Amino acid sequence: MRTLLICLATALASATALAQNPPWHGIGRDATKAEVKAWDIDVRPDFKGLPAGSGSVKQGERLWEAQCASCHGSFGESNEVFTPIVGGTTKADIERGRVKNLEPGSTFPQKTTMMKLATVSTLWDYINRAMPWNAPKTLTADEVYAVTAYILSLAEVVPADFTLNERNIAEVQQRMPNRNGMVFHEPLWKVEGKGDVKNVACMKNCPVEPTIRSSLPDFARDAHGNIAEQNRVIGPVRGADTTQPAPTAPVGSTPRAMPVVVASAKPIASDVKALLAANSCTACHGMSQKIVGPGFTEIALKHKGQERLEAYLAVKIREGGVGVFGAVPMPAQPQLSATEAAAIARWIAAGAK
Repeated sequence: MRTLLICLATALASATALAQNPPWHGIGRDATKAEVKAWDIDVRPDFKGLPAGSGSVKQGERLWEAQCASCHGSFGESNEVFTPIVGGTTKADIERGRVKNLEPGSTFPQKTTMMKLATVSTLWDYINRAMPWNAPKTLTADEVYAVTAYILSLAEVVPADFTLNERNIAEVQQRMPNRNGMVFHEPLWKVEGKGDVKNVACMKNCPVEPTIRSSLPDFARDAHGNIAEQNRVIGPVRGADTTQPAPTAPVGSTPRAMPVVVASAKPIASDVKALLAANSCTACHGMSQKIVGPGFTEIALKHKGQERLEAYLAVKIREGGVGVFGAVPMPAQPQLSATEAAAIARWIAAGAK
């Protein structure tokens, strides 16, 4: 009898333990401190998470010309690749913390980053995690401070001889042109807060049919190559396959299956088009058409017959340059090995086909 009771108690304890453990119990392991630290890089508006470091406007200018100007222009004013970063703010905006060109009735042609930005921490955080375009997360903390300082100097938030660091960044925040322009719903900023579930902005006569406000003409759909091949290796995939016909229904009007993202191995050097896609080369160069820089076939035609062309192109690919096809600089691509650069150079020299 005693043995039976012990068996029953053991079985009951096992059943209770099984009932309490979730289905995924025992799968995986706790992340190490080093792994958590590698992902925990966000910088908040109160500057928690901001690493120690410093960078001057002058240092930022040199970095900008080498790694940023090709997309944003030397003064953050370019509208060729992305919308401008600098412009549309005044000294009066800095004084009051609201950008007049964002107010109703403004005729200013375009909203820039510095017009909309409310917190300098957002600028620092985005540069740190997403820039430069072709090599995100490669800047050191000091370099991020320097680039941030340069942008702020272009907007006249800080002087040209300023050095930004973790100790004075809160003072800089008090000069952001749109620091008082952010919509603030306090509960969403608190861990114990509640969502805005009592808003009455749309409680009756709400539209149920989507309205298309803009569309991409058929002739322009594939003008810059297949957008799906131009995504960076870091971040969500947003590019549509522009080699396929446009969808007949508005995006979001019918349920879509979630895409399955499969990590791919590093392409081999002989697969040139895979190398171009993996290193975001097609984000700036079309096969035949200009995007930011010239198309690959245009490069091949311009240098056709040049002596030691493959060696010349391989150096240009890895070290960058400016002036051959205009004033927009080609940033260096040090992540490419000599073998990979040589393979791309050989392909271009052969006609880029």
